[in-house]
Amino acid sequence: MSGNPAFEAAAEAAAERLGAEHLRALAERLGGGWPEEAVRHAVPVPGFAESAGAVLAAQRADGVPDVEAAAYLRGLAAGYGQRSAAMRIESVWSGPSSHPVPVRSTAQVLVELVGAARHELLLMTYSAKSFPPLLAVLTAAIDRSVRVTVVVETLAGAGSALGGAEPAAAFATVAGIHLWHWPVDQRAERGAKMHAKIAVADRRLLLVSSANLTQSGAGKNIEAGLLVRGGSAARRAAEHVDELKARGVLARLRVGR
Repeated sequence: MSGNPAFEAAAEAAAERLGAEHLRALAERLGGGWPEEAVRHAVPVPGFAESAGAVLAAQRADGVPDVEAAAYLRGLAAGYGQRSAAMRIESVWSGPSSHPVPVRSTAQVLVELVGAARHELLLMTYSAKSFPPLLAVLTAAIDRSVRVTVVVETLAGAGSALGGAEPAAAFATVAGIHLWHWPVDQRAERGAKMHAKIAVADRRLLLVSSANLTQSGAGKNIEAGLLVRGGSAARRAAEHVDELKARGVLARLRVGR
């Protein structure tokens, strides 16, 4: 396809944001002659309607027929599917380094992952304390219109295991973060903890680590993690959290109210 720059750019952006599977769903609705509203809501995940709407608007602007547009999206999805299938996994460590075995630091990888986000960012942590390098890149992410969601443990949820200020207070200086938590009344067993520690950028990069979002976790302690690029792990992690929100297992955290 040539001579349709707006449509091609919107399709590329949708592929980056949605991934191959959801792009194919968009193509099937478009090629099947579905109404625009049904095309825009073909997949009920955050960001899909926005990306699909941008593709449809660009399609109209360039005058691309539905059949041709759907074929292009299917081909694009196939290409992205092959690329994403090539999974790369990299080990990430906090704490002392070992020169004979070079590894990347948790702090470096975390900052780079946040900096790579263009649409959405998900962080989950048990404990959190002010960590200036992370707060700086989170502020920059929000400034470029990235939707930032942080799921944290609460003092009530942690019981006596955490003290001091609420973990959510670590993000108080960054306006625009969407804070979530696991309410105590949603925990089936007494003493259950919100102990996950992950970071997901645009559903394509996933960091799973033992490190909390603290200075000690990112730098001082010996902590280990994996950075996953490609495959479906990042998307699946984000979709799992979406489902927990939709079912009310996770709830918005209203700090100071």
